[in-house]
Amino acid sequence: MVSTAVRLGFISPSSNTAMEPAVSALLIGHGSAHFTRIGVTRIGLDGQSNDQFDVAGMEAAARLLTDARVDVVAWAGTSGSWLGVDREVALRDRLAGAAHVPATTSTLAVLAACRAYGIRRLGLVTPYTAGVSTRIAEELGRNGIDVTSQQWCDLTTNFDFAAIEEPVVTSMITAAAVDADAVTVMCTNMDGVAAAVHAEAALGIPVFDSIAATVWHSLMLADGPAAVHGYGDLLANGSLRARMQSVTDDLRGATGADRTTLRVDLPDAGCSVNTCAAESCGPTARSIRRDPTLPQRDLETVRWIDRHRALLVQPDFTADPHPPRALLEVYGVRAQMLAPVVRDGDMVGWLSVHSLTERPWSVADQRALATAVRQVEEALDIAHAHARPTMEVI
Repeated sequence: MVSTAVRLGFISPSSNTAMEPAVSALLIGHGSAHFTRIGVTRIGLDGQSNDQFDVAGMEAAARLLTDARVDVVAWAGTSGSWLGVDREVALRDRLAGAAHVPATTSTLAVLAACRAYGIRRLGLVTPYTAGVSTRIAEELGRNGIDVTSQQWCDLTTNFDFAAIEEPVVTSMITAAAVDADAVTVMCTNMDGVAAAVHAEAALGIPVFDSIAATVWHSLMLADGPAAVHGYGDLLANGSLRARMQSVTDDLRGATGADRTTLRVDLPDAGCSVNTCAAESCGPTARSIRRDPTLPQRDLETVRWIDRHRALLVQPDFTADPHPPRALLEVYGVRAQMLAPVVRDGDMVGWLSVHSLTERPWSVADQRALATAVRQVEEALDIAHAHARPTMEVI
């Protein structure tokens, strides 16, 4: 019988000794990992270092992985974080073309995790030099992410990165978490998987280790398991977060709204209606995602949709039910639609569509919102089907 288990293909730096054992542990019972290598021994900002990441060599490595009939190919290195995200996107496309399967990279995986969780303020941990770390922070800044704090080890030899012990990594994550919405460990030869799990539990914010992020994004692209438990929130709930974010992005595009939000009570995924599980903002809309100041379920509009279990369509706010004053005065909303998200008879959350000007909501707008509700409910059903008791962390 031919195996239908997902196969993930990884292109790894030749001197990397951390990635393979970590990935093998993460994928037990979920799929298999298949590696090939390119020559990488030293990390710096000079031309000799940059030449190690030749795209033609990576394309050849991707073609070798097709012999293993992998379902996805990933460049399991973070060079794009300092060489440039635009370059990384082009590399992804070249790898996909060479292997004829979806492709990603570790840098793009970390960025995808940040998008899924709505991260704008990020703590950065690397084994690299101050110069490389600063270049990474600058590149993240060009992609909408403000690096609030950096921790680095000032090392240049790739082989040495794997010798950094877990307590050191944990300490660096803790130090980088100041004023951050999340922290990333940016290097696939600095094993941050276990450190990230423990630090995440202590800090109460997501920690995106680049090894785990690469596995997570690869599994998503390969239509692999929706959740891998015991290794942090990204592997357990990141796929759900990404789906919810996609729904709000698509809904804003379909309605031409200034902001769309999803609030949901889902404790196992760290979601509460007090803040937004997902949000999509236009260029002039201020984010409301992390504002916990309003008692959401006590709002007139929320009580209305819970009572009627129907779309609330408000082209203006002249009639009942009235939204909270803060929504108008602080966030400038002048029209909105709300729709309940229901599971097992309970309203577990709701979708909101905001406009900064008064406007009629067309039948097409209302249908788009109804479609988005169904998509969220389907995503929650998938998450429920893959929910498991949390395993003892490594």
